[in-house]
Amino acid sequence: MDKVKLAESRAWIREELDRCVNFWLQNGMDPVNGGVYTCLDREGKIFSTDKSVWMQGRCGWIFAWLCRLYGVREDWLAASKSCLDFMEAHCINREAGDRMYFTVTADGKPLRQRRYYFSEAFYAMANAEYYGVTGDRECLERARRAYDLYWDLAHGMPDPTGLGAKTIPETRTGRAFGIPMIYLNVTSVMLRADPEHKALYEQRAQACVEEIFRYHVKDELGCVLENVGPEGEARLDFTEGRIVNPGHDIEGVWFLLEHARRTGDKALVEKAETIFNRAINAGWDKEYGGLLYFIDCLGRPPEAYEHDMKLWWPHDEILISSMMLYRDTGKEEYLDWFYKTLDYSKEHFSDPAYGEWYGYLRRDGLPTEPACKGSTFKGPFHLPRMLSMVDQMMGELLGA
Repeated sequence: MDKVKLAESRAWIREELDRCVNFWLQNGMDPVNGGVYTCLDREGKIFSTDKSVWMQGRCGWIFAWLCRLYGVREDWLAASKSCLDFMEAHCINREAGDRMYFTVTADGKPLRQRRYYFSEAFYAMANAEYYGVTGDRECLERARRAYDLYWDLAHGMPDPTGLGAKTIPETRTGRAFGIPMIYLNVTSVMLRADPEHKALYEQRAQACVEEIFRYHVKDELGCVLENVGPEGEARLDFTEGRIVNPGHDIEGVWFLLEHARRTGDKALVEKAETIFNRAINAGWDKEYGGLLYFIDCLGRPPEAYEHDMKLWWPHDEILISSMMLYRDTGKEEYLDWFYKTLDYSKEHFSDPAYGEWYGYLRRDGLPTEPACKGSTFKGPFHLPRMLSMVDQMMGELLGA
């Protein structure tokens, strides 16, 4: 390990974190209604006032997380609380078992309800992290309720919204990789904030790990399938059954590594390595660089129009997972992937002029036009999470 190069890279990471955080504080926070706007153009101008509920939870979490890592700052804590208060006032469907909306208007009128329960996941993370910083017991209770609701919905509870399955169940049903993967990440936050319920969280985390490997990891295909049958059947005769999302797989790697480090499961580290190696080698664009968004496990045409685009968040996840793999295994190949991805991201995603990263690149690495820094799906989450986590890991390696 070249400590000088690592220290120089860490200095850039820390500068980039400041630019990112300031971009959202200056441009995204809503001083009138509360919460955060995330549909921002390159300069930070708002191009849609509709609010993503995912992003209210993610923003609420990230600013509490930054307080935990770097010490409480009043503007960070206020940003987190603004998102928590906005969600509590406007984003919960009280008439449908406290299921949460997917999007609302600027002033909080409900726009869209989705069958997925990721809004609840990010709400739980935000409330748990805020509790960990402030000791606000009501936030902990909110987090516990949402955490349990996600679990119950994922394990057969009828959806109180009345929304049906995505496909007609009599024709096709199955499992999605994102359900146990995201829950594993939420559980790591709950474990940190709420040690009182450690036994429950460890039990559910282990169940998520087992579900991922039992149903989604396909050694015979050399990949992780996003969608499988009820018993993990690979369904290769239609496109949805062949989807591989390399960035999703790589994000899941560091969730697994956190679990492995906490439990001392060395075999799980090796399994996580295999997932990373398969995903990055299959998804890295050998002509233009960067990670492709979707690939087909049999090399056939993916159905998604955006399959060959380069999105910001998979590259964030490579940077976290490769650094974590290097830290936990000492293998230089993972540090090589870190630097290779960092170089690509500096050249194509980073925007020192205005801060934050471009969200969406064409395959050749140029931003889509007009360029944007945020959307319904992009806010202050993946990038500041990566920058802060990598900063901490680099500090460990440097003994700083």
